[in-house]
Order: sequence, then C-alpha cells, then structure tokens
Amino acid sequence: MSLRDELLKSIWHAFTALDVDKSGKVSKSQLKVLSHNLCTVMKIPHDPVALEEHFKDDDEGPVSNQGYMPYLNKFILDKVTGNFDRQDFNKMCWTLSSRKNLDQSKLLISNDDAFKIWCIFNFLSEDRYPLTIVTEEIEYFLRKLTEAMGGSWVEERFEDYKLQLNSKQQSLNAWELISLVGSGHFSKGMDRQTLSMGINEVYQELIMDVLKQGYMMKKGHKRKNWTERWFLLKPNSISYYVGEDLAEKKGDILLDGNCSVEPLQDKEGKKCLFLIKSSHKSFEISASDKKKKQEWIQAIQTCVNLLRQGRPAPHREARQKRRELRLKQQAEQEELELRMSELQTANEAKQQELENMRKALEEAAANAAEEERRRLQTQTELQDRYRTDLEREKMVRQQMEEQVAQKSTELEQYLQRVRELEDMYRQLEDALEDERRARQDEEAVRKLQARLLEEEATKRAELEEFHLRQQLAISETEAEKKELEKERLAKESALQAAMKQLEQLELERQGALEQYQTVMKKLEDATNNTKTWKHKVAEHEGMLRLIQPGSKGQQLITNWGPAAFSDAELSLRQKKWQEMKNQTTQAQ
Repeated sequence: MSLRDELLKSIWHAFTALDVDKSGKVSKSQLKVLSHNLCTVMKIPHDPVALEEHFKDDDEGPVSNQGYMPYLNKFILDKVTGNFDRQDFNKMCWTLSSRKNLDQSKLLISNDDAFKIWCIFNFLSEDRYPLTIVTEEIEYFLRKLTEAMGGSWVEERFEDYKLQLNSKQQSLNAWELISLVGSGHFSKGMDRQTLSMGINEVYQELIMDVLKQGYMMKKGHKRKNWTERWFLLKPNSISYYVGEDLAEKKGDILLDGNCSVEPLQDKEGKKCLFLIKSSHKSFEISASDKKKKQEWIQAIQTCVNLLRQGRPAPHREARQKRRELRLKQQAEQEELELRMSELQTANEAKQQELENMRKALEEAAANAAEEERRRLQTQTELQDRYRTDLEREKMVRQQMEEQVAQKSTELEQYLQRVRELEDMYRQLEDALEDERRARQDEEAVRKLQARLLEEEATKRAELEEFHLRQQLAISETEAEKKELEKERLAKESALQAAMKQLEQLELERQGALEQYQTVMKKLEDATNNTKTWKHKVAEHEGMLRLIQPGSKGQQLITNWGPAAFSDAELSLRQKKWQEMKNQTTQAQ
C-alpha cells in the first residue's frame, strides 16, 4: 500500500467526522480548517486561495466529498514529501474523528491505546470505502495481541465470536474494533496494564515498523567504554536511546544492502558480542545472553537481506500476501459462481429447448391428426400420397424422439458435472480445515520448543555465572598467596641483609677492641717505662742535675709526677692515634 493510500484512510476518518448528517457533504469552512491542519502537520505550504478557486461556483451550500478529492490530490497529496511526523498526522485525524465516534466511558483502555488500535485498523483495513476490517485480519490482530500479552490464543472463542457477526457483513469498522478490544472480551484474566503493554507492542511492530527492541551494551568510538542503551530495530536503521522511554536519542545505525553482522569472541570481560558493519562505521554490541545475541543477529541479517532484495518489512509483506490470497480466493469464488451460473443458465436453456420440442411435437401431432382427417376426406386418388406423407411424418417423429433422447443425455452429463463441482468444493473446504488444524499443531509445537530453549538458556546462564564466581574466587586466592610469598621472600632477604650487617658490625667491633687493647698495651708499656725512668732520675737527682732548657710552658702533672711530654705532644699523639684507628676501620 502506497503512502497516498495510507494517508487517505486517516483523512477519510476526519472527513467523515465532519459530515455530521451523513449526507456525504461538508461545508466549505470546515474543509478550510481541515485543509489548513493537513498542510500544517504534513509541512506543506498552504494556499487558501486555491480552495476558494476550486469551489468558486458553490458558495451557498455544502460541498461534496467528490468535489474535495481533486483539490486534496492536487494541492495537498501531490506535494507530500514524507519528511513529516506520521504520528502527529494520525493524532490530528484521530482527534477530529474520535470526538464524534468514541465513548471512552464504556472502554477498559485509555485514549492513547484506543488511538493505537485505530492506527492498526487503518493498517489492516481493506482498500475500500467505507473502511472495514475483515474477519481474517481481525483474527490476525487479536492473535498478535494475545501473544504480546503472554496469553494463549483460544480458537473456539473467536469461532464463537465469528458466528455472532452478521452473515452478510463479516467485517467491523474502526470503532467496533476499538469496542471489541476495549470491552475485554479477548483479554479476560489480564489486567489493564498488561493489555496496554500488549497494544503498544503490536503498535510498535505494525505501525512504527519496530521489528525488535531491548537493552544491550554498546562500545564507544572515542572513549572505548561500554554503555547500556535501548535499541530499536527498524527495516532500514537501528536507533539507540538512553532508556526505553525514548526521551533521549543517542544515535542511529543506518542499514543498507552492503551492511553485515557477525558474532565476536568474548573479550574485555564482555560476553555475547557481535559486530555490525555499516557503510561508515563498525559497532561492537554485547547482548545479555546467547539467545538474545542470536535473535538480534538473525533479525539484523533479515533486514539486510530484505534491503538487498528490495522487499518491504515482514509484517507489511505478510499483509500484502494475505490480501493477494483473499483476492485470489475471491476471484476463484466468483469464477466458480460464474461457472455455476453458466451451468444453471445452460440447464434452463436445455429445459426451455426440451419444452419447445415437446410443444412442437404436440403441435406436430395435432397437425398430423388434422392432416389425417383431411386425407380421409380427400379422394381415393390421394391415398397413395397420404401414405407417403404418413411415412415421412413417422420418420420425422422418430428423428425428433432421438434428438430428445440425446438432449436428455447431455442434460444428465451437465448435472453430473455440477455434482462433481460441488464435491470438489466440499473437498476444498476439508483441505482448508486440515491446513488450519496443521497450523495450530505447528504453533503449539513451536511454542513448546521456544519454552524449552528459554529454560535451557536460563540454566546455562546460571551455570556460567556459578563457574565465573568460582574462577574469580580461585584467582583472588592465587593472588593473595603470591603476595604473601613475595612478602616472605622480601622479609627473608631483609633478615639476611641485617644478619650480614650485624656480622660486619661484630667484626668491626672486634677489630676496634683489638686495636684498643693494642693501644692500651702500648700506653701501659709507655707508662711503665716512664715510671722506671722517673724513678731512676729521682734516685740520681742528688748526684747529677742535668742542664735543662728554660720552661716552655706548664708541664702535665700525672699521678707519678711531671709527665715526660707536654700537652702539645699529647695532642699530637692523640691525633695520630685517631688517624690510625680511622685507617684500620676503613681497611676492614
């Protein structure tokens, strides 16, 4: 469905809401307001003069919608470029139409949820006006809504609801669909929040083209840090935001046919990594588990394949296929009805032909009787000719009876063909019923497989987390053991160095002690020698007195008397002794 057709559906709702008396006509003043609002939300320059020129011959009364369509196509839809907010456009048309048609007090859903159902109706409705949605699309929408809410689809409940629909109608308008969902008939057991979340999920997929969404970690291009972002996958781009409220957008990853996605090995403490290569950059992404990683890779690869093949989004392609199948079935049904009608017409024609032949036979019999009566009244010379004519009449009658028998055989053959077609139609219905049951069985098996895979993924994640904690504890224990070993070796090394230093100091102390003992021995010898000489001098002092030089200073007085050397000599000896001690210490 083209952009113009999608826009026309919303505009049709707004135009119909302005048609208060349902006459198919709207006043010019209301059309001016509608046109101005459309131009504003679709960012188109508004030309109010064009509307006046278009309806310049009808200034008195209302304006028909057929008259508005040429203006809408020429001055509005032909100028649409697609660079406007589709949601604002739908909101404007919704506001105009919901005021007249929606009774919010009878619904279990909010006005915003009703708006989303209205948009979904426009997406799934047939391209015929007035807009309606057929039972097949109603079942498709309710099935997706039930799956989005986490419930199970009850086929019997929908079959009962289809029986309640009018056998001639077999479809709903937008407000009837909103009432159906808002009444809670197909969401029993679900609270309002769950129903609202389910409606929003279906709206995101079908209207906003969001094929997948969720939190993942993204590696930065400049600081190379990992940040959690909310990702939205659309057919031609991946947008990422700060949170799931979509309040702050951080960037886009544009997809085209040259893009690729591939898994990566775990690194930098991150697991479940994969790489998205676009035309300009490459993005490293980390999913929460292996299942989500595989789902994202498959979803992105599907979008890239669709872009390469020039195909639309999967839900849009599925909608087109369903419509084509309905059109094909409708054409086959119409063809079958046409053939049945042709056979019926042929049968009626054959019956009419047989009736005409019967009347002709009756008329021929009457004529023959009349002729026979006349021949009896004729002269005897005409009897031979009468016999001849009678024989000819018998032959004609025989031929006509043969023709009647042949026509009866042909009629029986036509009736046999009709019965064969009826048998074929019943076989077709049985085949469709078998296909529907097979699809239900396949859906049940698929859900069971999905549940088993999810449980397996959960168990694997728990085992991996337990293994990771064990590895972390072992690595911490090893690190503490290595640190204690290093401290022990350092302390042993310091102890050995201290022991060596102590031994060195002990050797130095012993050397100093030996040197001190040597010096003391020398000093003792010198003292004894001095004492001996002093004694000898004292003994001989009376006998001989040496001529001594004059006193040069105060003599040192010891216990034994005046010393044999002066203070200056003692200082000099002490200095020499100190230098000798220092040299001995340095040598050691």
